[in-house]
Amino acid sequence: MSGSAIDRTSILRRVGERGSVRVIVAGGGTGGHTYPAVAAVRALRDLAAGVGATAEVLWVGVPDSLEQRVAGENDIEFAGIKAGKLRRDRNPLRMVNAQNARDALRIPGSVMKAQGVVRRFRPDAVLCTGGYVCAPIGMAAALRRRPLVIHEQTTGIGKANLLLARMADRIALSSEASVELLPEGVRGRAIVTGNPIRPTLAGGDAGAAVKALEWDGYAPELPTVYVTGGAQGAVQINDLVLELLPELLQSANVIHQCGRLSYDRVREQAANLPAELSGRYLVREFLGPELPDVLALADVVISRSGAGTLAELTTLGKPAVLIPYPHSVGGEQIRNARILADRNAARALVGEDATASNLSAALTELLTDPSTRATVSDAARAMGHPEAADHLALTVLEQALR
Repeated sequence: MSGSAIDRTSILRRVGERGSVRVIVAGGGTGGHTYPAVAAVRALRDLAAGVGATAEVLWVGVPDSLEQRVAGENDIEFAGIKAGKLRRDRNPLRMVNAQNARDALRIPGSVMKAQGVVRRFRPDAVLCTGGYVCAPIGMAAALRRRPLVIHEQTTGIGKANLLLARMADRIALSSEASVELLPEGVRGRAIVTGNPIRPTLAGGDAGAAVKALEWDGYAPELPTVYVTGGAQGAVQINDLVLELLPELLQSANVIHQCGRLSYDRVREQAANLPAELSGRYLVREFLGPELPDVLALADVVISRSGAGTLAELTTLGKPAVLIPYPHSVGGEQIRNARILADRNAARALVGEDATASNLSAALTELLTDPSTRATVSDAARAMGHPEAADHLALTVLEQALR
């Protein structure tokens, strides 16, 4: 279950001799399932092109969805199928409802439609990266005897992947911690590839960030903290940061991506900061193309602990204070945060420990002691998988050549 299980040279030589491979990719519903698929497709294409071959890819997803938009942006052919969605809840009794019952009835039809897609495209392999659309296409691949690779981004195992695990030829995992959560009989098919991140994130330029943000008050002699709760922001994190902001700005620059819902409130509070501190505080509702540069500039990150976020932080080796979303399904974010904290790869504030005073203590340690910050950075980087996209793509190619 390591990179040594993949013979890169042999696989690429055979792809070059063959001239082309055809791959169906399925996954979506959220960015956590969609963006790793994009990274894998890019790696497939680049690896094939490097040996004079082509990778023909069809993305199968839900019509009018995030994955359809992302496929179009990346020049990937798209086929839409409607699939039943299992609406999860921490209380199993709440899952017994009319919507789940209605969608369950759609499953046989969606599997039949998926079989039609597989029959027409004739893939050499199928890659499923999670989300409910993967269930029918994964089952169709198994029924039509097409090699199936599934990829799990979280430290747990998602419902669709748990369903497909017994049918899959390869189970690509983001973390060694996930292996024991698989059914015992399929663990021999597991391989730890890591979770692919968006390629642009690894190419950030710290020097370009201040200019891109038009940050006149940036103090270059101070470390920089990047605060994020994801694209939508996180009220809990925003509140904690605002509570200790005057203290924090004494010793750091702060970039605060707070999300649309909190933006006006955060701006109002920022307006009350002392003039000598306010310039060091930059508030943004959302970060777009400048995000890679911001991450390069950041010395410490405050964030949630979703799978995609942690893949990015560990690949980049960023010291972080993690404040997990307490209601994530199956306690996934709490588990993620504790795995990093146990390895000294981050600081984690879980449950009742998520207080302004504890956040202040964690930040003070990381910001004022460069050696501690470097140690945490090294531990985080050791858990990262910078070659995850290539590793996952090679896993798919290995199966395609069977």
